[in-house]
Amino acid sequence: MSTTGLLDTALAALDTALATPTGIVALCSATIAGVLIIISSFVRTMIPLRYLAVGGNLGFLIYGALHPSLILVLLHGVLLPINIFRAGQMVRLTRRVQVAAASNDLSGVWLRPYMRRRRRRKNAVIFRKGDEATHLYFLADGVIEFVEIGERLEAGRLFGEIAFFAPDKRRTLTARCVTTCTVLQMDEATFKNLYFQNPTFGFEVVTLVTRRLLADRQRLEERLAASPRSKDPTEEERPCPTS
Repeated sequence: MSTTGLLDTALAALDTALATPTGIVALCSATIAGVLIIISSFVRTMIPLRYLAVGGNLGFLIYGALHPSLILVLLHGVLLPINIFRAGQMVRLTRRVQVAAASNDLSGVWLRPYMRRRRRRKNAVIFRKGDEATHLYFLADGVIEFVEIGERLEAGRLFGEIAFFAPDKRRTLTARCVTTCTVLQMDEATFKNLYFQNPTFGFEVVTLVTRRLLADRQRLEERLAASPRSKDPTEEERPCPTS
């Protein structure tokens, strides 16, 4: 068929579609869906992309139902709930991070849906000083000790995330299980996907990490201030007065 013939066929189909209200609605739905799909190709972040995908799915689903096309109905009928679910996940995560940042909650419990659970035996080493940071962790149950400084971490706390932002991505402490522990972990690839796909999430995570560092600094300063001053070795002892 020649180009002229294809054009005539398309115009005839367009006239037929515009001849009825149902055809007009179907055509408008397909047009809007197509525009949304084109716009989505220029979007870089995940939440707007999911919203555009949901709009495109709805438009093609309406078109497939009004201008009967079983393939379109099945395809976009499957994609629509997936995109809605994924968009909802990202929105909920962003809200949880915002609430955590606003309330100064450094536990990281908002990341639990994206983490994998592992059981660790007593005295098991989760990571050693100098190891490459490949995961961040959430302590769901048990007690963990940071060996070099002798500090212990109770359940309900996030740990190991700061090394992700270090220049060399190396652990600065060794984490050992004092008791049998339940640890949730997230790999670097998952963290980066969440971080880069959602700028709001990334910004709030950086805020939380900064607060963690500032809190650690404040605790260190308080310890130094509370520790007794060492005696100056150059200071001569004064003789005790005689009675």
